[in-house]
Amino acid sequence: MTGGLPRGGGGGRDVTVASALRRPGPSFSVEFFPPRDPAGERRLWRCVRELEPLAPVFASVTYGAGGSTRERTVQTTARLREQTTLCTVAHLAAVGHSVAELRHALSWYAATGVRNLLLVRGDPPGDPGGEWIAHPQGLTHAAELVAPARTLGDFCVGVAAFPHGHPRSPDAASDLAHLVRKIRAGADFAVAQLFFDVEAFLRLRDRLDGQGCDVPLLPGVLPMTTPKVLRKAVELSGVCGVCGEPEQARVLLRYADDPAAFRAAGLDAAVRLCARLLDEGVPALHFYSLNTTAATRHVLDALGVGTRPAMAPSLRLEAERV
Repeated sequence: MTGGLPRGGGGGRDVTVASALRRPGPSFSVEFFPPRDPAGERRLWRCVRELEPLAPVFASVTYGAGGSTRERTVQTTARLREQTTLCTVAHLAAVGHSVAELRHALSWYAATGVRNLLLVRGDPPGDPGGEWIAHPQGLTHAAELVAPARTLGDFCVGVAAFPHGHPRSPDAASDLAHLVRKIRAGADFAVAQLFFDVEAFLRLRDRLDGQGCDVPLLPGVLPMTTPKVLRKAVELSGVCGVCGEPEQARVLLRYADDPAAFRAAGLDAAVRLCARLLDEGVPALHFYSLNTTAATRHVLDALGVGTRPAMAPSLRLEAERV
């Protein structure tokens, strides 16, 4: 896709996330979802072409609830690995699968040379907030998937983290215990679900440090560029343990009738959030791209992250937007 390897590249086939995260300087990663139709396919690969030269530390591909996008996830991951310089990460969710099916998927990834996985339990099909029911021959927790992955292939394993706590965890201590269990089972890194409060992310990182878990913890970032994206983010953050409407949402909704002002305010908020995270020493910013590039590139340019010449940061906000 590009004329040569970008800085920090090295071939998507062999690089692991653990090694990619050790490269110096602020960096980022990006999450894609598998396309549903030819138009979505074109949109995705245009996004890949635009972000690849910026040398993300990795690119991941999501896995639909109940395995609803399994084949498309496999195909997209394979194409990223074979046709780009990107370090690629395949998602695998336990929900809706027997242990035998999960082991088959892990063996397939190993046989095709996939090096990096993000292992999650997954949301109930159709309703992320609905009742979670384990497959009769399946697994109950993501931690149960980490150890088999380490035995079935030479994988670098990532897991999900919840800065506000998983909605099904009775309290913060229980949620932390689940995350620690996943890491001690063999996880090499963790990616945080969407959050609005930087302090919640930093508290989680401190608690992990207190448990002796020093794997990289990446913050999940989604710039709020439209009311639709904001509504989806609030919905997802509710699934991820946020109670009530976040303050940032209330501030942005002041601009709901002015698309340009809403986008500007949302991007400014994302830049400020990411600037704070970088100041706190996060190893990389993980962007939920929604298979678009403009918002991600705006934030990266404002912060001077990526290989393109950086724009001067523009972090000043009107008092009403703070």
